[in-house]
Amino acid sequence: MIDVLLLDQIEERARVLAEILRDQGMAVSNAANLDEQTLSRFDCLIAMDELIDAELTATAAEIAVIVTTQAGSIPAAVSSVHRGARDYLVLPLAPAQLIAAIERATASGNPKNSGTLEQFPMIGSSSAMQLIKAQISKVAPTDSSVLILGQSGTGKELVARALHASSKRANAPMISLNCATIPDNLLEAELFGLTQYDGNPGTSSGLVEAAHRGTLFLDEIAELPATAQARLLQVMHGQNRKVGSSTPEQVDVRIIAATHRNLQQLTEANQFREDLFYRLNVVTFLLPLLRERIDDILEIANWLLATISQRLNKEGLELAPEAQQAMLRYHWPGNVRELENAIERAVILSNDHSQITQTLLAIDPKHRPDTFELPTDGDQTSLEDYFVRFVNENQDHMTETELAKKLGISRKSLWERRQRLNIPRTKTKKRGPRRESN
Repeated sequence: MIDVLLLDQIEERARVLAEILRDQGMAVSNAANLDEQTLSRFDCLIAMDELIDAELTATAAEIAVIVTTQAGSIPAAVSSVHRGARDYLVLPLAPAQLIAAIERATASGNPKNSGTLEQFPMIGSSSAMQLIKAQISKVAPTDSSVLILGQSGTGKELVARALHASSKRANAPMISLNCATIPDNLLEAELFGLTQYDGNPGTSSGLVEAAHRGTLFLDEIAELPATAQARLLQVMHGQNRKVGSSTPEQVDVRIIAATHRNLQQLTEANQFREDLFYRLNVVTFLLPLLRERIDDILEIANWLLATISQRLNKEGLELAPEAQQAMLRYHWPGNVRELENAIERAVILSNDHSQITQTLLAIDPKHRPDTFELPTDGDQTSLEDYFVRFVNENQDHMTETELAKKLGISRKSLWERRQRLNIPRTKTKKRGPRRESN
């Protein structure tokens, strides 16, 4: 997650910009000045020119700075860049323009984009998380492409960063791009670079070049346009050809891609290149939903509470017992990201309370359905763990027919798995109608 600090004296404008960035999964903090701000914990500073002009050179040495202005000029832009600013943007901004600027600013020369594995903790002790951690330790040292599948908020970028931090490329940059945030007509130049020969000669580097000898993480890869897919396939063969150029350049980049969509189905429907799919799908990670990791919910929640409380200077808070029970019963459709947002909101609203209550969390556990979703990663151990847990938790109030239906298997298969996994059948409170004898 990119951590952004907004420096703007106009509250409404800062609020709108913050909403745009949070919708893209970024963490955003607002400030009216740089006083008492610990810049080292942020990835990027977006500051109005009049608020940072005197301090730009010193600030740009600590953090990636994007300068914004309401009345820009070429001399002012040149001056800002010479003094260390990564970009100079004139308001009002299109969302895609702002997001692209942040991606560029944080991609180049920012040590927080690489880091060590300890900087990207994967919280959770469940069997599903243990499996993912084991996979990371095996796959990270290789240069193989990785495809990460999972719903929004399940931690796809966290897995990508853990893979990079554990690889032999850890000292090189990891560049991240969300393919859904950049317009199609800008994305290729942003990603692969641009060479112009139409009376306005010049060249610009793309994110692929910035990731040379490192890792390129492409989130929402399913949104990549067809022409960009063809260029990416070239990159995976070690060559990058800029937009407007006929000469490819050698490049050494490891590709990690992620999506919440079924890429194989899109391939079969001719909506994604088959050859690119097979090059990406060397190793696949399927990230479980948070509701499938019940054992991890409180562990993640307590870690988030400690981290957010420290950041907001509200230490000493703890989760009330009824809040913990509500979190375990809640469906969490937004996964870990929703959990993080709920805790941050609760910490902000906590005032002098020492406990985080269910009311502060603003979640309704009644919305949790009683369906059960089996993982589809093909790992037998993981499947059996889920099976055992689901049967033990629900057999007291569900019939064998209902259990089998929820699990998507036959009653015979349910009985066979009970025998193999040694799960005795208990007397249920709810039975089906007795068959009448003839």
